[in-house]
Amino acid sequence: MADTTLTRMDLSEAVFREVGLSRNESAQLVEAVLEYMSDALVQGEQVKISSFGTFSVRDKTARVGRNPKTGEEVPINPRRVLTFRPSHLMKDRVANGNKR
Repeated sequence: MADTTLTRMDLSEAVFREVGLSRNESAQLVEAVLEYMSDALVQGEQVKISSFGTFSVRDKTARVGRNPKTGEEVPINPRRVLTFRPSHLMKDRVANGNKR
């Protein structure tokens, strides 16, 4: 597998090339979309992107965990976690090595 990472800058550059907005406008568009998604998730909404997947927030209850090295019981506080569930199309595309 490649050790590359897709960044915000890469996304804004792709918008610049594909859509034809200026680089600054492309960066602002990417930032606006990501902020809109983040705000929705903070409010507990799901973010569903067709043919890509669904982001959602899940509340996890408090529980007792165990330190694997020592076996000591450790309390784990309740928390909210972000989850992503890829669509079937995305799963198939990844499994096929990005073939279209």
